Amino acid sequence: MHVLITGGSGLIGSALTANLQKSNHEVSILTRNAARAAESTPEGVTLVEWDAKSADGWVEAAATADAIVNLAGEGIADGRWTRERKQRIRQSRLDAGKAVTEAVKAASTKPKVVVQASGIDYYGSQGDTILTEDHGPGTGFLPTICVDWERSSVGVEALGVRRAIIRTGIVLSTEGGAFPKVLLPFKLFAGGPMGSGRQWWPWIHIEDQARAIQFLIENDDAHGPFNLVAPEPLENYAFAQRLGAVMSRPAFVPAPTPALRLALGEMADVLLDSHRVIPKALTDAGFTFSFPNATAAFEDLLK
Repeated sequence: MHVLITGGSGLIGSALTANLQKSNHEVSILTRNAARAAESTPEGVTLVEWDAKSADGWVEAAATADAIVNLAGEGIADGRWTRERKQRIRQSRLDAGKAVTEAVKAASTKPKVVVQASGIDYYGSQGDTILTEDHGPGTGFLPTICVDWERSSVGVEALGVRRAIIRTGIVLSTEGGAFPKVLLPFKLFAGGPMGSGRQWWPWIHIEDQARAIQFLIENDDAHGPFNLVAPEPLENYAFAQRLGAVMSRPAFVPAPTPALRLALGEMADVLLDSHRVIPKALTDAGFTFSFPNATAAFEDLLK
């Protein structure tokens, strides 16, 4: 199987690429700078240049792909949300989805499936409510971004292409993403809950994230939204306690909401919003998690 990945050099894309190669699948990555990307790209991966806005230059690659995984988009937590940055976050996602749709439409042979990235922020902050894929979107910046992101590639369905949407939670990896930032205060013996500590944090081990995406690619019956989170969401204070226990560090130093708001501005919502999300569609489809338990996930990553 030939899998074409946008955003393939990021944390999730890199893990997915490694997983696919282990299964002897062919992988191509769309990149805006092939020469620079070649320095860190695994052997055997093909690099295809694109502008992240259109189908220019990569329609032929799309025509040879069995699957396209669209992970492209500016990072949500890479800096404070200025007005300009919020626009870049939104536009980068819309542009990538539009480009994928254009490429599929122009391709002489269509891929069998498009996997479209999204996030659990789709649901908005819902307190203790258990959230499955049947729940509608919330309101505000992040839910609106997720709704628009998911719609950005909906046009491929009219072309007869199966589409699976992945609503990803907090990805646990020591190689990047949010987890290393969460680890830092614990390493300094200053770890603890954030805000009230009562907000639900849906998480997933990076290995399960990559395995789940590959599962959706290979499962011909998989379509529509899937929550990519472990089956055991934790309240933030419990997350901190489990992490502290694995690291043999205290977990009682709080990060008060006002301090987080002062330091991060509106971006503090990423840490303070509550999403009690479960992976109902994924488990119903037959996926089995390697790390359903947070303690086991922490131990694997920090051993």
